[in-house]
Amino acid sequence: MDLSTFYALMSVTCFTLVGLWWTAIEKHDEWRTNRRLRRLAGGTYLSFLLPGVMSMMSQVNPDNPLMWRISFGLTSIVGLVTSIMLVRVEAPSHVGPFRRFRWLAPVLYGAIVVLGLFPELAKVIGAAPLQVASVLLILLILLAHGFTWEFLMEPDEVKRSGQYS
Repeated sequence: MDLSTFYALMSVTCFTLVGLWWTAIEKHDEWRTNRRLRRLAGGTYLSFLLPGVMSMMSQVNPDNPLMWRISFGLTSIVGLVTSIMLVRVEAPSHVGPFRRFRWLAPVLYGAIVVLGLFPELAKVIGAAPLQVASVLLILLILLAHGFTWEFLMEPDEVKRSGQYS
C-alpha cells in the first residue's frame, strides 16, 4: 500500500471513530458533568481526532515535506500536552493493561514531534519519514482503542468515584 492510500484510509477511519465516540458520549450524561470523566472522554476524543488530523494534513501537499512536518509537529504537541494531563488524571493502580501504560501516548507524540523536527532520523532504519510516522500513528490508534475499551468497561460506580480496583 502506498503512503497516500494509507493516510487517506487512516484519516477516514479516525474521523469515523470520532463520530462513533460522539454517539457514545451522548448516551452518558455523567461524562459531561463529572470533571474526571469529561477529561477521560475528551482524551478518547482527541486520541482519534489528532491522528485523523495528521493523516488528513499529510494529504494536502505530499510533495512539500514542510507541510506535513509542521502539521504533524503542531498536532503532536497538542497530543503530547493533553496526554500528559491524562496521565495525571489516572490513578496509580489502573484497571487494565492499556491505561496502566497511558504514559506511552506522550512518548509516541513526542517521537512524532522529533520526527517532524529531524526527518533524517528515519533514514537510520532505512525508511521514509512518513513511513515511520505511519507506524507511530498506528501505535497511537491501537492505544486509543485500548484506552476506550477500558474506559467503557469500567463499572459505573468506579467511574463516578474515581477509585480503581
